[in-house]
Amino acid sequence: MVLNALTHRTAKPIAHLICVAPLMWLVTAAFTHRLGANPAEALIRGLGDWTIRGLVLTLAITPLRVQFHQPALLRFRRLLGVWTFVYATLHLLAYAWLDMGLDLLDIVGDIAKRPFILVGMLSFGLLLPLAATSFNAAVRRLGGKRWQTLHRVVYLIPFAACLHFWWMRAGKQNFADPFFYSALFALALGWRVWRRFKKRPG
Repeated sequence: MVLNALTHRTAKPIAHLICVAPLMWLVTAAFTHRLGANPAEALIRGLGDWTIRGLVLTLAITPLRVQFHQPALLRFRRLLGVWTFVYATLHLLAYAWLDMGLDLLDIVGDIAKRPFILVGMLSFGLLLPLAATSFNAAVRRLGGKRWQTLHRVVYLIPFAACLHFWWMRAGKQNFADPFFYSALFALALGWRVWRRFKKRPG
Protein backbone atom coordinates (compact mmCIF):
# COMPACT_ATOMS: atom_id res chain seq x y z
CA MET A 1 0.00 0.00 0.00
CA VAL A 2 2.83 2.41 0.89
CA LEU A 3 4.59 1.64 -2.39
CA ASN A 4 1.40 2.28 -4.36
CA ALA A 5 0.91 5.63 -2.63
CA LEU A 6 4.51 6.71 -3.29
CA THR A 7 4.36 5.84 -6.98
CA HIS A 8 0.89 7.20 -7.63
CA ARG A 9 0.79 10.05 -10.18
CA THR A 10 -0.62 12.42 -7.54
CA ALA A 11 2.17 11.70 -5.03
CA LYS A 12 4.55 14.39 -6.27
CA PRO A 13 1.91 17.14 -6.61
CA ILE A 14 0.78 16.35 -3.06
CA ALA A 15 4.40 16.49 -1.88
CA HIS A 16 4.78 19.92 -3.50
CA LEU A 17 1.61 21.13 -1.75
CA ILE A 18 2.91 19.87 1.59
CA CYS A 19 6.22 21.66 1.01
CA VAL A 20 4.60 24.97 0.05
CA ALA A 21 2.08 24.90 2.94
CA PRO A 22 4.46 26.31 5.62
CA LEU A 23 5.41 29.16 3.28
CA MET A 24 1.78 29.98 2.65
CA TRP A 25 1.09 29.95 6.38
CA LEU A 26 4.03 32.27 7.13
CA VAL A 27 3.04 34.73 4.40
CA THR A 28 -0.61 34.70 5.45
CA ALA A 29 0.34 35.14 9.12
CA ALA A 30 2.59 38.06 8.21
CA PHE A 31 -0.20 39.87 6.33
CA THR A 32 -2.77 39.16 9.04
CA HIS A 33 -0.49 40.26 11.91
CA ARG A 34 -0.24 36.87 13.55
CA LEU A 35 3.55 36.66 13.85
CA GLY A 36 3.80 38.34 17.22
CA ALA A 37 5.45 41.54 18.38
CA ASN A 38 8.37 41.23 15.96
CA PRO A 39 6.91 39.84 12.71
CA ALA A 40 10.10 40.41 10.70
CA GLU A 41 12.16 38.29 13.08
CA ALA A 42 9.43 35.63 13.24
CA LEU A 43 9.31 35.42 9.44
CA ILE A 44 13.10 35.21 9.08
CA ARG A 45 13.38 32.54 11.76
CA GLY A 46 10.36 30.63 10.48
CA LEU A 47 11.91 30.40 7.02
CA GLY A 48 15.21 29.32 8.58
CA ASP A 49 13.47 26.64 10.64
CA TRP A 50 11.82 25.19 7.54
CA THR A 51 15.15 25.25 5.72
CA ILE A 52 16.77 23.08 8.35
CA ARG A 53 13.73 20.77 8.48
CA GLY A 54 13.91 20.36 4.72
CA LEU A 55 17.59 19.51 4.94
CA VAL A 56 16.90 16.89 7.61
CA LEU A 57 14.16 15.31 5.50
CA THR A 58 16.35 15.33 2.37
CA LEU A 59 19.16 13.53 4.19
CA ALA A 60 16.69 11.11 5.78
CA ILE A 61 15.39 9.83 2.43
CA THR A 62 18.23 7.35 1.84
CA PRO A 63 18.21 5.77 5.34
CA LEU A 64 14.41 5.47 5.27
CA ARG A 65 14.48 4.05 1.75
CA VAL A 66 17.01 1.38 2.67
CA GLN A 67 15.78 0.47 6.15
CA PHE A 68 12.10 0.23 5.19
CA HIS A 69 12.70 -1.18 1.67
CA GLN A 70 10.86 1.66 -0.05
CA PRO A 71 12.85 2.47 -3.23
CA ALA A 72 10.09 4.81 -4.42
CA LEU A 73 11.12 7.30 -1.70
CA LEU A 74 14.04 8.22 -3.95
CA ARG A 75 11.55 10.03 -6.21
CA PHE A 76 11.16 12.70 -3.51
CA ARG A 77 14.80 13.39 -2.62
CA ARG A 78 15.41 15.94 -5.35
CA LEU A 79 12.02 17.55 -4.75
CA LEU A 80 12.83 18.02 -1.06
CA GLY A 81 16.29 19.31 -1.88
CA VAL A 82 14.89 21.95 -4.23
CA TRP A 83 12.32 23.06 -1.66
CA THR A 84 15.06 23.26 0.96
CA PHE A 85 16.92 25.63 -1.35
CA VAL A 86 13.74 27.68 -1.88
CA TYR A 87 13.31 28.14 1.87
CA ALA A 88 17.02 28.92 2.30
CA THR A 89 16.81 31.57 -0.44
CA LEU A 90 13.71 33.14 1.10
CA HIS A 91 15.38 33.04 4.54
CA LEU A 92 18.35 34.95 3.12
CA LEU A 93 16.16 37.42 1.22
CA ALA A 94 13.98 38.06 4.28
CA TYR A 95 17.10 38.80 6.34
CA ALA A 96 18.56 41.06 3.64
CA TRP A 97 15.30 42.95 3.16
CA LEU A 98 13.57 43.02 6.55
CA ASP A 99 16.67 43.17 8.76
CA MET A 100 19.12 45.07 6.58
CA GLY A 101 16.90 47.07 4.19
CA LEU A 102 18.73 45.54 1.18
CA ASP A 103 21.74 47.72 2.01
CA LEU A 104 24.72 45.76 0.65
CA LEU A 105 27.29 47.60 2.76
CA ASP A 106 25.29 46.97 5.92
CA ILE A 107 24.96 43.29 5.01
CA VAL A 108 28.71 42.95 4.44
CA GLY A 109 29.35 44.71 7.74
CA ASP A 110 26.91 42.41 9.53
CA ILE A 111 28.59 39.34 8.06
CA ALA A 112 31.96 40.57 9.34
CA LYS A 113 30.54 41.43 12.77
CA ARG A 114 28.40 38.38 13.51
CA PRO A 115 29.95 34.94 12.93
CA PHE A 116 26.59 33.15 12.78
CA ILE A 117 25.64 35.28 9.76
CA LEU A 118 28.93 34.35 8.08
CA VAL A 119 28.31 30.63 8.68
CA GLY A 120 24.75 31.01 7.41
CA MET A 121 26.08 32.55 4.20
CA LEU A 122 28.53 29.66 3.90
CA SER A 123 25.64 27.20 4.23
CA PHE A 124 23.78 28.98 1.46
CA GLY A 125 26.90 29.04 -0.70
CA LEU A 126 27.20 25.27 -0.35
CA LEU A 127 23.56 24.83 -1.37
CA LEU A 128 23.95 26.92 -4.53
CA PRO A 129 25.86 24.43 -6.72
CA LEU A 130 23.54 21.63 -5.62
CA ALA A 131 20.45 23.59 -6.62
CA ALA A 132 22.05 24.69 -9.89
CA THR A 133 22.77 21.07 -10.86
CA SER A 134 19.56 19.51 -9.56
CA PHE A 135 18.04 19.08 -13.02
CA ASN A 136 18.35 16.18 -15.46
CA ALA A 137 20.19 18.33 -18.02
CA ALA A 138 22.90 19.07 -15.44
CA VAL A 139 23.26 15.37 -14.64
CA ARG A 140 23.73 14.59 -18.33
CA ARG A 141 26.20 17.42 -18.84
CA LEU A 142 28.33 16.61 -15.80
CA GLY A 143 28.07 12.86 -16.09
CA GLY A 144 26.74 10.67 -13.31
CA LYS A 145 30.03 10.19 -11.46
CA ARG A 146 31.00 13.87 -11.39
CA TRP A 147 27.43 14.81 -10.46
CA GLN A 148 27.49 12.42 -7.51
CA THR A 149 30.88 13.73 -6.38
CA LEU A 150 29.61 17.32 -6.47
CA HIS A 151 26.45 16.44 -4.57
CA ARG A 152 28.43 14.92 -1.72
CA VAL A 153 28.83 18.56 -0.66
CA VAL A 154 25.41 18.08 0.93
CA TYR A 155 27.14 16.23 3.77
CA LEU A 156 29.03 19.41 4.73
CA ILE A 157 25.93 21.57 4.91
CA PRO A 158 24.52 20.15 8.19
CA PHE A 159 27.70 21.13 10.04
CA ALA A 160 27.52 24.73 8.83
CA ALA A 161 23.72 24.90 9.28
CA CYS A 162 23.88 23.58 12.84
CA LEU A 163 26.71 25.94 13.76
CA HIS A 164 24.64 28.83 12.36
CA PHE A 165 21.66 27.67 14.44
CA TRP A 166 23.65 27.18 17.67
CA TRP A 167 25.33 30.60 17.44
CA MET A 168 22.04 32.29 16.56
CA ARG A 169 20.37 30.82 19.66
CA ALA A 170 23.38 31.45 21.93
CA GLY A 171 22.28 35.01 22.70
CA LYS A 172 19.07 33.74 24.29
CA GLN A 173 20.62 30.57 25.75
CA ASN A 174 17.94 28.54 23.97
CA PHE A 175 19.55 25.39 22.65
CA ALA A 176 16.66 22.91 22.62
CA ASP A 177 15.92 23.18 18.87
CA PRO A 178 19.58 23.27 17.76
CA PHE A 179 20.28 20.18 19.87
CA PHE A 180 17.25 18.36 18.41
CA TYR A 181 18.19 19.05 14.78
CA SER A 182 21.87 18.35 15.41
CA ALA A 183 20.86 14.94 16.80
CA LEU A 184 18.78 14.21 13.68
CA PHE A 185 21.67 15.20 11.42
CA ALA A 186 24.02 13.01 13.48
CA LEU A 187 21.66 10.06 13.00
CA ALA A 188 21.37 10.61 9.23
CA LEU A 189 25.11 11.02 8.71
CA GLY A 190 26.06 8.38 11.28
CA TRP A 191 23.88 5.84 9.47
CA ARG A 192 25.85 6.50 6.28
CA VAL A 193 29.19 6.00 8.07
CA TRP A 194 27.88 2.78 9.63
CA ARG A 195 26.74 1.48 6.23
CA ARG A 196 30.11 2.28 4.66
CA PHE A 197 32.03 0.37 7.34
CA LYS A 198 29.52 -2.48 7.25
CA LYS A 199 30.11 -2.97 3.54
CA ARG A 200 33.89 -3.24 3.96
CA PRO A 201 35.20 -6.79 3.74
CA GLY A 202 36.24 -8.19 7.10
